[in-house]
Amino acid sequence: MMAASSLISELRGSLSDETARIQREFEATGDGRAAVAQRTRLVEDILLRLWRDIVSPDEAKPANFSLVATGGFGRGWLFPYSDIDLLFLFGDRDAEQAFKDPVRRFSQELWDLRLKLSPASRTLSECDRFDANNTEFTISLLDCRYLAGDRDLFRRLHDKSIPKLVMRESKALLQGLAEVTRERHGKHGNTLFHLEPNLKEAPGGLRDCNVAFWLALISAMDKLRDWPDASSLRAPVRKQLEAALDFLMSARCFLHFRHGRDDNTLSWEAQDAAAAQRIGAADLGQISAADWMRIYFGHARAVERTVTQLLEEIPEAWSALYRQVQSWRSRLTTADFSVVDGLIFLQQPSALQDPEVLLRMFHFMAHHGLKLSATTEYRIEQALPALASMPPRGAELWLYLQETLLQPHAADALRAMHSLRLLTLLLPELKLIDSLVVRDFYHRFTVDEHSFLAIDSLHRLKQSKSEWDKRYGELLGELENPELLYLALLLHDTGKGVPGGNHVEAGLEIANRAMDRLDVDPKERAEVLFLIGSHLEMSATLRRDIFNPETVAAFAGKIGTPERLKMLCLLTYADIKAVNPEALTPWKAENVWQLYMGAENYLNRSADQRVHADVNDEKLARLRSLAPVTSSKFKGFLEGFPQRYLLVHSAEEVMRHMGMANELGTDPVQVELKRGRHWYELTMVTRDRPFLFAKLAGVLAAWGMNIVKANAFSNEAGTVVDTIHFTDRFRTLELNLSEWERFRRSVTEVLLGEADLEKMLRDRQRSEKGTIAKVKVETKIEFDDSSSSTSTLVQVIAQDRPRLLHRIASCLSDQECNIEIALIDTEGQMAIDTFYLTSSGKKLSAEHCRGVEKALVEELRGE
Repeated sequence: MMAASSLISELRGSLSDETARIQREFEATGDGRAAVAQRTRLVEDILLRLWRDIVSPDEAKPANFSLVATGGFGRGWLFPYSDIDLLFLFGDRDAEQAFKDPVRRFSQELWDLRLKLSPASRTLSECDRFDANNTEFTISLLDCRYLAGDRDLFRRLHDKSIPKLVMRESKALLQGLAEVTRERHGKHGNTLFHLEPNLKEAPGGLRDCNVAFWLALISAMDKLRDWPDASSLRAPVRKQLEAALDFLMSARCFLHFRHGRDDNTLSWEAQDAAAAQRIGAADLGQISAADWMRIYFGHARAVERTVTQLLEEIPEAWSALYRQVQSWRSRLTTADFSVVDGLIFLQQPSALQDPEVLLRMFHFMAHHGLKLSATTEYRIEQALPALASMPPRGAELWLYLQETLLQPHAADALRAMHSLRLLTLLLPELKLIDSLVVRDFYHRFTVDEHSFLAIDSLHRLKQSKSEWDKRYGELLGELENPELLYLALLLHDTGKGVPGGNHVEAGLEIANRAMDRLDVDPKERAEVLFLIGSHLEMSATLRRDIFNPETVAAFAGKIGTPERLKMLCLLTYADIKAVNPEALTPWKAENVWQLYMGAENYLNRSADQRVHADVNDEKLARLRSLAPVTSSKFKGFLEGFPQRYLLVHSAEEVMRHMGMANELGTDPVQVELKRGRHWYELTMVTRDRPFLFAKLAGVLAAWGMNIVKANAFSNEAGTVVDTIHFTDRFRTLELNLSEWERFRRSVTEVLLGEADLEKMLRDRQRSEKGTIAKVKVETKIEFDDSSSSTSTLVQVIAQDRPRLLHRIASCLSDQECNIEIALIDTEGQMAIDTFYLTSSGKKLSAEHCRGVEKALVEELRGE
């Protein structure tokens, strides 16, 4: 019998009136749980009225047919415009056939009432079968709730079929649930920190709350072989999830009422309105949209963390490949940490009283790609108050931080530190961008997540199969101090946390404070500040004609050195790629690379432009303010040095060189030796003389040192400043401190002609065994007579090997070439050496170039 039109009219009126009442109450109280509960009861009443009218006057009948609420409706979470999940449950096929028409009419009346019905029809035996292609249906049964019909049939489903199904298929259920969850997270970029998140489907949203309950429930049922009496989640976790649910339910109800449909996206307009109405934050005063979103992200972070932990801690939720990887990782146990199923546990719970153990743990995590166990996270949270009273700082903290930044999984370790509030404890400056939403219609993620994604994008270069990524990956491998680039990425947008003004200028001030805290070396600090201050420079230049030489020259002039250019290129690549998945198009990646190549060529081909000490220049002005000497001495030292000299050396280094030059009357060869993080640095100041650079390279080769980088400059007065970076292949200087002085003395004696360099080289050659190069590098010799107005450039690319630089420099000197500038670089097993040459104060003639080329070919042949 068709339901009477008067009943439908009555139900439609009741639905409209009650929905309006629920909305008014919600707008007055902001209580999402209450609104959801009232909506659930309202729909239940309508269903029961229709059941009595269409199916059976007695709600407990007919036999062999039950109406069951599943999914969100079964949980009692019926949001204003969400689907109504219903199961028409039949005892057998006969019952299904007998009630086919009432089911159709029942569903039609609900649709006519404009209720969004999501129905399923199953026999009891069908509910007992697991379909791997429809995991969602079996999962929805976990929230089943009786509504009407044969109560005994429902009990058989709830009390027998579902527990047996879960026990039999628990592994498949957990793996299926884990798979769809990870796939859903992947669609959202595996991050919850979207500027306009979907609070139902995004990581940390309502769907993840359900996943947490389902994972815990399936695990408990598998162990108990029945429904658990209470929640299977630990009390602290349950408390966090319930708090998150309060907020998320209120926020979703707000969105549904606002849009009049099932729209779960927190658009910027919705964020403004939610903050103005203090949705989910009634106990707070007036708050901004950014502060309201921080509350959202705080709850979402707790939900996502819980789900991630459960997925990691339940081995049945792993795929076969993941299980194999975790088994391998379990062998990584150390004295401080044990690794079980890919999770880090403390060997000694009290160990976190030592801040170094905590810092080592995150370095360990970043290196191996592991996650923290829930127990370890709890212990960290317990240790934080004591750590906050005296947090680690200074060079020791910077040492641990830079080592962590260099590890392949640094971004995940930083996210874990951030989630636990440890990162902002160590670097309070990052609080400014914690979960910060900045609206620019371009970025898709919060400012802090954008920084983590940028760091991650560089680490992923090594695994990428993209041709463009491989180019950038090779560039990353060439950096002298990549940790400075990673620190710049971590801090580059902190200025966005300061309202108004220029975020770059604000970021520089904030970064300076952070580096005060880390006690970063002044020279390293200058590099980081340069990158932060210039991080928009390359993108701005891309809006010009990058094939115009004047555009390239202007850009290169702002950058200054090839090393800075490399770091800025990589920072720009990472910064654009972290904006959103579509931001770095192939066209843009190519343009960034073209600008890099043009600027690199310009810097390497214009290195001999000379300094004039009378010119007003920012660097020269700083030098004048530091110079404790007369202006004539200052001018005499700087006059005629290449501009590159001032670009590659800090003002303090230039002053030190000037001081060394002033001592040449007493000691004709001034030598300074320092040990850096990656290599040793030798600085030599003396008067120019024939074969000087060749001898310097030779004495280093005779000591078994490997030259990786060098700069050689001379001024108008003939004062030479050579800086060579080298590695100590045999650890002679590292293991024997007394050898430092003998090494410096040896350099001086060779340059003054007081030691036999050829004998030293022969002795070294006899003591070394030949090695076979892993990569064959073809020797290439190129001349360029157009890039410099005063010098001829020669670039030698060859297989890197002992004595190579000495051989090349000696050959050039034999050919009566004066080395005005030497730019020495090494990329893996390839040496790339560029020399600015003159002969008798002039460029080399074409005939002279041919002679030099022939001599170099002969010298390097067969080596």
